[in-house]
Amino acid sequence: MPPHSISIPLFTLTLLISFLSAQQQQQQQQDDRSTPFVGVNIGTDISSLLPPPSLVSFLLSQRITHVRLYDPDPLPLLRALSRTGIRVCLGVPNNQLLALGSSPTSSSAWIQRHVTALYPDTLITHISVGDEVLSSLPSSAPLLLPALNSLHSALVSSNLHHNIKVSTPHSASIVLDPFPPSPAFFNQSLVSSYMLPLLKFLSSTQSPLMMNLYPYYVFMQNRGFVPLQNSLFKPLPPSKEEVDPNTLLHYTNVFDAMIDAVYFSMSNLNFTDVEVLVTETGWPSKGDPKVEPFANSDNADAYNSNLIKHVLVDRGGTPLRPATTPSVYIYELFDEDLRPGPVSEANWGLFYGNGTPAYLLHVEGTGGFLANDTTNRTFCVVAEGADAKLLQAALDWACGPGRANCSEIQPGMDCYDPNTVRAHSSYAFDSYYQMQGRSSGSCYFQGVSMITTTDPSHGSCIFPGSKKVSNNIRGASNGTLASSDVGWSRRATGERWLFGCHILIMLLTLCLLMPR
Repeated sequence: MPPHSISIPLFTLTLLISFLSAQQQQQQQQDDRSTPFVGVNIGTDISSLLPPPSLVSFLLSQRITHVRLYDPDPLPLLRALSRTGIRVCLGVPNNQLLALGSSPTSSSAWIQRHVTALYPDTLITHISVGDEVLSSLPSSAPLLLPALNSLHSALVSSNLHHNIKVSTPHSASIVLDPFPPSPAFFNQSLVSSYMLPLLKFLSSTQSPLMMNLYPYYVFMQNRGFVPLQNSLFKPLPPSKEEVDPNTLLHYTNVFDAMIDAVYFSMSNLNFTDVEVLVTETGWPSKGDPKVEPFANSDNADAYNSNLIKHVLVDRGGTPLRPATTPSVYIYELFDEDLRPGPVSEANWGLFYGNGTPAYLLHVEGTGGFLANDTTNRTFCVVAEGADAKLLQAALDWACGPGRANCSEIQPGMDCYDPNTVRAHSSYAFDSYYQMQGRSSGSCYFQGVSMITTTDPSHGSCIFPGSKKVSNNIRGASNGTLASSDVGWSRRATGERWLFGCHILIMLLTLCLLMPR
């Protein structure tokens, strides 16, 4: 056989392998989209945010599989997410809408820089264009659909439009008359110019309608009408469940009612094939007690823990669409302590910026999600209103006869500041309490201490009860190979299949080239 004839079957086989590989990747993406997930939003208004490698190790240690980033820069975080298996919803900031909405060339360059150059090693699944533009930045609304179209066209040019979907997050305020859900409708001033063209785009590209939905605000604005239990996914007696009089559907929680209000609004415009993706939802763990009394760690724990179980365990959809469980991104992973505004604005995070829990989540049975389940962790700290003289005596005893480890509150150490008796006592009390195995009576100190489930760690000062979490983070940071293995295992079937195909090509090549 002449040598030149060998290239024909090899070329054909290579094309076949490439085609099957693309089909397999598309099928994997479709499978991912059909399985509901809980992701987290990652903001950056944080005074002590973990560096990208440590942050990614932290995500892996918590078994977090989906993240939403508000800004594609800095690129080091996107690169650090490479080959981890973590799916990324990549944000386009509002201040970039003008460039992307008025220049297809700018959109192409944006996709090339932030997507094509990184994908598929960094698994970008969605691009969220702007944030609540129609309600918070109406002057930029005319730029929204052109930006969506040009970014999608750039993805088509890169043949990534099947794997990466483009949409834009909306505030719940675009839906009017949402309770009960069945009469809900989109704000009429937005329909013809924005919502109808947007829904046509989402339907044609099989992209989701992104919504930021906060039962917390619904409850705060309707106190006395909306029960707190209904807002926190806590069970209500059947007689107190919300019933839609038009559909007779029973609503056991505000979250499902808000989602169905969106579906009814779309149905009123004859769109039934667009799914809802909840890009933000959550509950603040702290607020001004005078004006935000329900922003506390207990309610935040209840809402987020029950939300996670609602999506990952129950998977019961909504009353209107019981077969479709929407995926959600919790707002947010870390407290953004630099955010201005009310006290609650800086206290939506599941964790502080250094990776210690802001409060305890109860997420058992969710397949390892948020693996550092801290349900059984408690701390011993100074009680409110503790007598100053008794407090000093208790501190002296704890660091003396009590043999607590007080080295971290010495000058120059991580927990020396703030240099107050109260702050030092909390650290010493917790050290003694943890040394005693959190046994009954080991957090008494003549009545000046109390047990709390809120982690008192701050900045670089890690309390003894948090050392385990801190060690887990460091262990994950030192395990880059193990972190990569997590991502590899998620894609193992496809990777092994492709590897087998490459071996097959090599064997066939050798056979054809061997002398007869």
